[in-house]
Amino acid sequence: MNQYLKQSIFGILIGGMAGLAATAPLMAQTDKNVTDDPLLKIYRASATKVNDLVHTKLDVRFDYAKRYLYGKAWITLKPHFYSTDSLTLDAKGMDIKEVALVKGSRQVPVKYHYDGMQLHIGLDKSYQPSESYIVYINYTSKPDELKLKGSKAIKDAKGLYFINPDGTEPNKPTQIWTQGETEGSSVWFPTIDKTNQKCTEEISMTVDKKYVTLSNGKLVSQKNNADGTRTDTWKMDLPHSPYLFMMAVGDYAVVKDNWRGKEVSYYLEKPYEKYAKNIFGNTPEMLTFYSKILGYDYPWVKYSQITGRDYVSGAMENTTATLHGEFLQKTDRELLDNNNYNEIVIAHELFHHWFGDLVTAESWSNLTVNESFADYSEYLWLEHKYGKDAADEHNYEAMMSYLSMVRYSGDKDLVRFHYRDREDMFDQVTYQKGGRILNMLRNVVGDSAFFKSLNLYLKTNAFKPAEAHQLRLAFEEVTGRDMNWFFNQWYFGQSYPELDISYKYNDAAQKVTVILQQIQKDSKVWELPMAIDIYAGGKKERHNITMANRVDSFTFSYTTRPDLVNVDADKILLAKKDDHRDFSTYVYQYAHAANYMDRRSAIEVAVEEQGRNQAAVKLLLDALKDKYHGLRTLAVNSLEFKNDAVKSATIATLEIMAKNDPSSLTKAAAIKQLSELKDPKYASLFEAAIKDPSYGVEAAGLNGLADLDIDKAYTLSKQLEKDAKGNMINAISSVYARKGNPEDIKFVAAKFDETSGQDKLNAAFEYLGFLARLNNTDAVMHGVDQIKSMAAHFNNNQVSTYISNWLQEISQKKAKDAIGLSGADRDGLFKQAEYMRKAATEIKGL
Repeated sequence: MNQYLKQSIFGILIGGMAGLAATAPLMAQTDKNVTDDPLLKIYRASATKVNDLVHTKLDVRFDYAKRYLYGKAWITLKPHFYSTDSLTLDAKGMDIKEVALVKGSRQVPVKYHYDGMQLHIGLDKSYQPSESYIVYINYTSKPDELKLKGSKAIKDAKGLYFINPDGTEPNKPTQIWTQGETEGSSVWFPTIDKTNQKCTEEISMTVDKKYVTLSNGKLVSQKNNADGTRTDTWKMDLPHSPYLFMMAVGDYAVVKDNWRGKEVSYYLEKPYEKYAKNIFGNTPEMLTFYSKILGYDYPWVKYSQITGRDYVSGAMENTTATLHGEFLQKTDRELLDNNNYNEIVIAHELFHHWFGDLVTAESWSNLTVNESFADYSEYLWLEHKYGKDAADEHNYEAMMSYLSMVRYSGDKDLVRFHYRDREDMFDQVTYQKGGRILNMLRNVVGDSAFFKSLNLYLKTNAFKPAEAHQLRLAFEEVTGRDMNWFFNQWYFGQSYPELDISYKYNDAAQKVTVILQQIQKDSKVWELPMAIDIYAGGKKERHNITMANRVDSFTFSYTTRPDLVNVDADKILLAKKDDHRDFSTYVYQYAHAANYMDRRSAIEVAVEEQGRNQAAVKLLLDALKDKYHGLRTLAVNSLEFKNDAVKSATIATLEIMAKNDPSSLTKAAAIKQLSELKDPKYASLFEAAIKDPSYGVEAAGLNGLADLDIDKAYTLSKQLEKDAKGNMINAISSVYARKGNPEDIKFVAAKFDETSGQDKLNAAFEYLGFLARLNNTDAVMHGVDQIKSMAAHFNNNQVSTYISNWLQEISQKKAKDAIGLSGADRDGLFKQAEYMRKAATEIKGL
């Protein structure tokens, strides 16, 4: 599962919105001592296996009006080891009509007890492990009548979702899709809903002829029925876990591709059919790449991808049939500003077909063997397709997301046998930290051993559940080394090292001593292999060292005083580092050390020095021409034009970038920086940008023009409304807020209504900013109602807390502004403030 649209909801809130509501607490902090929490004292063991699933056969049809599924299930099982005369199945919120054992052509009723969550069945005898049996169940699934909470990754857990089933919501298709992880599959079919169960599967879906269906495995038959329906049967011949079972139904366009004779297909809403290859087109190359590096060919019969409206997560790796949120549907223009984000989501879910689907975490405690690998697959794909700079930027952003989470909610073990709820496992520790740990492990053992170990792990545990120790054993067998030290400190522990780095030069002895101190507050001492590169006399010499103590020093000889001593030269450590060096070493580092983080850290130091150091300005000027667009953008955004020396040195380069930079993201940043000058000479540049194919560049141009000529920007906004997407919606909304025409508020509200799924979360933040600037009581109250509805739909505590806090912040500001006014303006602002305050309280209580 991709839990965060490359960032989790938490990551979006921290990374995307920090500072916008400065005085309100960003997140609700827990006020309960976790050591006193009885839920954290429970050892979360793997589920005990009494019976094993062997095969599941389902025959289902749908009642759109009632939001029901009418199902028949034939479940083949056998005792795991000990004989048993009973069976317990997970079956949440169902009506159970009939339970029987299948005896040849007969169905023999059996006694059962159903408590609303589990179905307890008495078998007709005590079965031995060598004996299988088939249970038949006739049932009705009622997902909308079941209330189960979700997680940071999954906003609720009702398993089966009817989207616009009555066709009453304009501009939204009618769809059905399922979400099994963590234990939502047992809402729509009876099963043993545990990760350490695996079975084969056959699903027959009866649907209206106008719809297409998708499920796991291969479509083996389609039968037209006399009542205008069609029955599609999908068959999965390889075993996988119940949470990976899926169904989807809707009016989709299906675009076919292939890989080595296997079907690869893309299901999209029909308006996006022509963009399918641009959205998904690298999938065959990903299949080849991952199969090659793992030495294990993609094992399943097909690979399909489908989008779902109002999807409760980012994406889900249902075996052979990945479900994506609708955010993945983008036009060619939108993809110009996407920065490969769609691709890393696609890569993440595909890699799960080895790590998660082929070999599955035996329990949620060991979720790392699923999600940390999928997270790291994003790095691998970026490195392969777009180069190491793109991968290292992604690595840095993921590390920052993890560190932000630790700051606000504390750290946890990667393998976690104590948690409040299994949904809590879907966090930045499991994803982003786990991915960074794998990056370090790859560096420790080397590429060849790393991928050989993954191959052994997959081959040893294929179609079985596994845990982190089995991963460790695979690495030990391949490398011949004991790896407990690595796994104990990173997998079975928490936190991260904090390093203080200093240097002592002795020119007389021609030696330099690097002093490394671990300064983290906890008593844990980390074992940290790393490289130290010494640049001297135009050459680089590498030294591989291991820090194993609280304080370690390493002395190196030289004939020429080094220009740079580069600690953690591969920039691989998940650590905070305070590196005590002269600025001159950063200048040399930017020019001679090739890694993304070498150049980034030099730019960041130069940003701090630009107001007082001409060498820093020159470094930033060089950074504006960096080979990687992400670092060019960083440099652009960091220029302090209030400093005349900085402005005069960089303005000409920035003007060229605003016109010609090959990256739309960097071009937009350059235009935005120039717009801060509010110089009329750039009006033509801004107007030219408004014709750019990139929405980001177009929006930057419109915002810049609005600062110079609001009337012209307003006229252009009216012309651009129809095709507005992404940043252009925000730019037009900003122009309308400044112009103050009440009729234009309809555009902003309508665009918010049109947005759904996870994209609506991002839109909500922009909408709140718009409402904060707006003084139109009816429109503000309507907007607040829309935000309340969205928060209720998301049903996520972190989202609700943040939105509540920000509404409180806006409420306070409006009340403060009202004090300086009189009459209707004063009364209106006070009314808006009070309405927001009440809404904030209601949202916080969701």
